[in-house]
Amino acid sequence: MFLNKDIKETILPISNILSNQKSFAFKLVASALMALIAAILQAAGGVIPGIGMLISPFSTAPIIISVLILPSYGILSYLLTIFLLLLIQPSELFVFPFTTGAMAIGIGLGFVLFSKLWKVITFSSLFLCIGICLLLYVFQFPVLGPFLIEFRVLNIFIIYSFSLVYCWLWIELVLRLLPKITNSLRPR
Repeated sequence: MFLNKDIKETILPISNILSNQKSFAFKLVASALMALIAAILQAAGGVIPGIGMLISPFSTAPIIISVLILPSYGILSYLLTIFLLLLIQPSELFVFPFTTGAMAIGIGLGFVLFSKLWKVITFSSLFLCIGICLLLYVFQFPVLGPFLIEFRVLNIFIIYSFSLVYCWLWIELVLRLLPKITNSLRPR
């Protein structure tokens, strides 16, 4: 079954290139650049009405790449993105840390920790589900609009089901893009 496939063949080449063959300065600059790209993409949702909402979910990808460099650099990029959003677009501060950023950290850590696709999907969707639930039920921030605002077990199940599908789509996208990124980073 495709959910049980081993993803280490896709993840190991880029992890080896980024963590073993590149210098400390390269890793630090790459992480900062990934944070800047993530902040710009996330801020597009508030700066460019309409089309910006389609652009902002792509802020997940740079954080995933930073986590693949090294998990500590991924956390650094995540925190730096939050700080940059405070300066660029403060209205996105509620959304990024709990949804897009949390999912990116979950996917990146899932790639580092697990070798089976279903484990990565389950792990990362847990991050996204917890982030959405925190926004909805702790901070009372209607991230999904008026939908699912009441705290019920059925609502949690719906949020987790959405998180599973959304994370699965992101993981498939990343797994298709990683070989292309790996080929561009290889020394010639």
